[in-house]
Amino acid sequence: QLQLVESGGGLVQSGGSLRLSCAASGVSLDHYAIGWFRQAPGKEREGVSCISRGGSSTNYADSVKGRFTISEDNAKNTVYLQISSLKPEDTAVYYCAADPLFATCRSPPIGVGAFRYWGQGTQVTVSS
Repeated sequence: QLQLVESGGGLVQSGGSLRLSCAASGVSLDHYAIGWFRQAPGKEREGVSCISRGGSSTNYADSVKGRFTISEDNAKNTVYLQISSLKPEDTAVYYCAADPLFATCRSPPIGVGAFRYWGQGTQVTVSS
């Protein structure tokens, strides 16, 4: 059974960078589309980026375009989210999620309901 574990979160100053990791166990991530989501206190969970099954398509929320980059390392069975030029409004718990359908992440939006398997999240806090 697929299990996802996020890591790499922390406290960073405004303008800083972090690299979040989503490590999978149980099955190969190459068989899944992977999405990154975030949820700030009192707000709904929102999609920030995703990569399709096989890696041919990526999508980003408008709020993070040019600052966040999603990538995958199949040898490590890990998907990364490089987050740069961080702002206080990026503060949230960041989750990765996976879905086995080929159609997932072929076009925006990055829907929470489109992803079946979820990790536990990693906290990112950006200080001003």
